[in-house]
Amino acid sequence: MFRTRPLLSALVNYRQLLERNGLKFLCTMSEEARDQETAKLLKRPNEVNEDSAERATKRIKAEGEHNEDDKRYPKKKVVLLLAYSGKGYYGMQRNPGNSQFRTIEDDLVTALVKSGCIPGNHGDDMRKMSFQRCARTDKGVSAAGQVVSLKLRLIEDIIEKINENLPPQIRVLGLKRVTQGFNSKNNCDARTYAYMLPTVAFSPKDYDTENIAAFRLETETLQKVNQLFALYKGTHNFHNFTSQKAPSDPSARRYITEMSCGEPFVRNNYEFAVITVRGQSFMLHQIRKMIGLVIAVIKGYAKEEVMERSWGQEKVDVPKAPGLGLVLERVHFDRYNKRFGGDGLHERLEWDREEEAIKAFKEAHIYPTIVETECEEGSMVSWMATLPIHDFEATVTGTQDNKDQKQENADEGNDSD
Repeated sequence: MFRTRPLLSALVNYRQLLERNGLKFLCTMSEEARDQETAKLLKRPNEVNEDSAERATKRIKAEGEHNEDDKRYPKKKVVLLLAYSGKGYYGMQRNPGNSQFRTIEDDLVTALVKSGCIPGNHGDDMRKMSFQRCARTDKGVSAAGQVVSLKLRLIEDIIEKINENLPPQIRVLGLKRVTQGFNSKNNCDARTYAYMLPTVAFSPKDYDTENIAAFRLETETLQKVNQLFALYKGTHNFHNFTSQKAPSDPSARRYITEMSCGEPFVRNNYEFAVITVRGQSFMLHQIRKMIGLVIAVIKGYAKEEVMERSWGQEKVDVPKAPGLGLVLERVHFDRYNKRFGGDGLHERLEWDREEEAIKAFKEAHIYPTIVETECEEGSMVSWMATLPIHDFEATVTGTQDNKDQKQENADEGNDSD
């Protein structure tokens, strides 16, 4: 009697508990059905807990693997030396939300994730890996010596594994450790660009462009070209050589240390030459406009005095040469090398050992693309036909200025050095 009372009391309490949880309907069920339903209801919270536990286990396992990778390969600040052919890409810099416009950085980050150099979640936010490019390059512009700084896991055979996941027209050619606070853009002292063009660009304006292959640049003309390029050396106000810069804007003043055109050479029966320019930094389209104005003077569309006038306060109509032949040749870190290059802990950011690989990449991917595209599409000859519409004598009118601005915006894709 005394034994059955605690049992009955427990059953009553259990029934009251079920009723409070909305299970009153069980009382009307058969005893067998009630037992089955009760078993299900008691089992359901356990299943939920098991599912939650399974998800938590997977998350912990993934985090554990992530932590294990970080322990095995701790992230270090490095720089990568990049070479790429810009044809088919919308510039260097990623454009979040515009996945249809493929950039060099899109393919680079994908390769870094696939090779295990960075965690997968870092691919969506490049700030997590402290990523910084040394120079932005515009749509179609190539590079033989681009440098980016970032934090990577230093896995075995890292360069080979990254390149395995890159298309042939993008290559990592070198890697070096740098200081934790290094920023490839802010620590860069100067940038050197090359511009490869058919020498027919320097032909007289009445030259028959149907006979481009026959043109050869005369020594006297090359000397005159270099005399004009030499005028750019030093500090000038280049507000007329970019867009949306007022003459009073201090950032329009840029320092050029070198600009010259090399000896011509023949490729695919066409004569080409390479212009080299080095400066602290360059604004959007600045180099292409510097070259465009010299071509206009050499061809006789503009007088030499327009160059000095373009550095003044008035707005001058400056033509912009095609973007096809522009190549980021090299970036310079002289101050960093002086401060850290001899401390015994860090390497100098110079790429003498990679020079052969750089040259081989240019010969395989950059120069052939420029030559073949120029021969097929004739971008320089087409652009030369627009020179007569420019007014080099008068100040640019509001109408012309707006027209130029629309053209600037049309191919502005990314800001470019």
